[in-house]
Amino acid sequence: MQVVGVILAGGQGRRMGGVDKALIRLGGTTFLARVAARLGPQVAAMALSANGPVEDYAEARLPVLADPPPGDLGPLAGVLAGLDWAAEAGADAVATVAVDTPFLPVDLVARLGTAAGGELAVAASGGRMHPTAALWPVGLRAEVCAALARGERRLGGFAHIMRAVTVGFEAEGIDPFFNINTPDDLALAEAALHPTGP
Repeated sequence: MQVVGVILAGGQGRRMGGVDKALIRLGGTTFLARVAARLGPQVAAMALSANGPVEDYAEARLPVLADPPPGDLGPLAGVLAGLDWAAEAGADAVATVAVDTPFLPVDLVARLGTAAGGELAVAASGGRMHPTAALWPVGLRAEVCAALARGERRLGGFAHIMRAVTVGFEAEGIDPFFNINTPDDLALAEAALHPTGP
């Protein structure tokens, strides 16, 4: 099975002061670069789902996928853009991750693929599902289009409707799906990068 990766970065970062979270730095490296370094070795190719100016992401050297028209339809539209791109590339599935989750497991795609059995598979940890970290068969494009037409924008809502397979991951230290939404979260992530002794 050929899997490509899509980093979801279409959010508006309101709780971070309206800045593009892909470009925020953690330990001197942008979120985008950190997540790409985690996901890249796990997939055959990678793209970025984002609605900002393409030149802002030039350093990453990734294709930038804008939401399909009319745009601004939430993360599920970003997934659809990724599925369209994957279909054109002849891939079988898309692994999605959020740009604000810099501690992603290095075996995420392999474990999702093993459990998926051709279905949508979603990561979980600490008793919570993380629908941005998921493996989407390209064959789901029609269902995603239909869900968007019904007004569904949430990945979790779609995963529930599709009865997605859930794959549990252990949290050793910081949760691997810890997402950085606020300045306090960023401080916690910095502390996790540079833990102090007892």
